[in-house]
Amino acid sequence: MSKITGHIFYFLSRFKFHIVVILGILVVGVFDENSFMKRIKYAYQIEDLKSEIAEYEEQYRHDSEMLKDIKRNPNAMAKIARQRYFMKADDEDIFVLSDDEQAAGNSNQNEATE
Repeated sequence: MSKITGHIFYFLSRFKFHIVVILGILVVGVFDENSFMKRIKYAYQIEDLKSEIAEYEEQYRHDSEMLKDIKRNPNAMAKIARQRYFMKADDEDIFVLSDDEQAAGNSNQNEATE
């Protein structure tokens, strides 16, 4: 038993600096709560959040312009209702065109079965 522990102590004493450096790199690079891996992950999250903020700012500008248009022009409300909510006047018909691939695939299947 003492022979095994002697070999272990000899190995540890001989490579103690190497072991400490490797353990330090592992702690700083991987295991620590402020590790390099987490810093990289947080950097990607920040980029995603900044792009999301830019999208929301653009949507805010667009909606603000529409609100100003509604306040200035009473016909603008009817235009927005027709565009967004497919509302119509009494003497109109509305046709909604879609680019869905699934709808095109279903029509092709229906034609093949007929």
